[in-house]
Amino acid sequence: MSGKSQSDSFTLDLELVRQAIGHNSDVHFREFNIGRTDTRAALIFVEGLSDKELIEKHILKSLMASFPDSLNQSQFLINGNVSKEFVINNILSISEIVEVCTIADLIPKVLAGSTALFIEGYSNALLLSTTKGKTRSIEEPVSEALIRGPRVGFTESLSDNTALLRRHGENESLTLIKFQVGKRARKELVVAYLNDVANTELVEEVKKRIGKIDIDDVPESGYVEQLIEDNYLSPFPQVQSTERPDRVIAALMEGRVAVLLDGTPFALIVPVTFSMLLQSPEDYYERWIPSTLIRLLRFGAALISLLLPALYISFISFHPGLIPTKLVISIVHTREGVPFPALIEALIMEIAIEILREAGVRLPKPIGPAMGIVGGLIIGEAAVQAGIVSPVLVIVVAVTAISSFAIPQYNAGLALRILRFAAMFSSAVFGLYGVVLFFILLCSHLVKLKSFGVPYASPAVPYRLNDWKDFMLRMPLMMMKRRPKMMHTKDPLRKG
Repeated sequence: MSGKSQSDSFTLDLELVRQAIGHNSDVHFREFNIGRTDTRAALIFVEGLSDKELIEKHILKSLMASFPDSLNQSQFLINGNVSKEFVINNILSISEIVEVCTIADLIPKVLAGSTALFIEGYSNALLLSTTKGKTRSIEEPVSEALIRGPRVGFTESLSDNTALLRRHGENESLTLIKFQVGKRARKELVVAYLNDVANTELVEEVKKRIGKIDIDDVPESGYVEQLIEDNYLSPFPQVQSTERPDRVIAALMEGRVAVLLDGTPFALIVPVTFSMLLQSPEDYYERWIPSTLIRLLRFGAALISLLLPALYISFISFHPGLIPTKLVISIVHTREGVPFPALIEALIMEIAIEILREAGVRLPKPIGPAMGIVGGLIIGEAAVQAGIVSPVLVIVVAVTAISSFAIPQYNAGLALRILRFAAMFSSAVFGLYGVVLFFILLCSHLVKLKSFGVPYASPAVPYRLNDWKDFMLRMPLMMMKRRPKMMHTKDPLRKG
């Protein structure tokens, strides 16, 4: 059974496996005789990953039990050894049994929790499904909290996650294709799509990019995201990550493709547009009027998060004449004694807020939020009293930080936080013209950017009127009978 040639020697096969993984203390070899015959057999399993109770009750006990006296030896013996087919069909009460012929195929499965069964007289081994893993219970997603909606989130178990997709509803078109990723530490990855909805070219492109992943280990879906995205130089995420099965199902219904990796609760959705990153599943669970207003509020919050500090710098440093007279007098009065120009003043506060935000995330949960709030208040008040920054800037930075929290996707908010500093430097050099120039360059980048062939700025560019029903507005459900035109789906209608 070696990788080079098959061997009928029971002892040699066991020795080959011992040389490969026998030095591990958690790998167990159990040799015994089948029934009351002279046929030798051996089980190989990993402690902690394999279900020991299942092995003892349904494999060892069954194999070592005496055969009924009514059985004729010709029914279970071939060339003096117990028939492999008899063992599979009459003894083992295991749901999944796979025959393997090489050590290279056997060892990864054993180390993943399966049990290998060697039977004397046969060159191939049997892999028995005995995997037992301790997994986290299904809980509400932490990163995507909703007021109204399912309280179910993915876990670190791939089988649990695929089962959550299946449990959404009876759907024979839901297709799950399994891949192996990682050269040294192999993991299972699943590509999910609806085969009667998703565009065939999109599915093949996803499979192609996943097949090109060449890396030792894939510990989290973030690795997959970075290896399959279109433009790694762009600050914008071109793959959407989510912990919510309902978001994944909704994306599949639109003709998109999902990628699930074993060991992480975050699934990936492709292709993605920028507008998707400002949408929440709750938009569809509430009525269309409040959902539309909240969605418009998010787009406004995204603009504030991106441009407000830059606008403050440009107006204070270059265009105070554009500010109403009473307001500019008030601002000038509050800035008396501040030794820094507007850019340095804004950078001090923005960097302080970013440090506080990062510290709040990394600290233990009981003290993280409290530290962030108290730290922000103390630093802001102390900075104003010390004359380092003006009170107006504290308000600007606070509104900017709060606006960034209104963005549903963390990585989208992160991209805007990075670009905010670029906008600030641009405004400090060219004033309001710099802000406008920065915004034009940003829009041109968004227009050029694509995610798996779909324009990132769609449906704004290229303009598709039908898709605007679920863009900045969320129209009534009875008006959204068509799937997004940008997806080029096989079935364009949501309802038959």
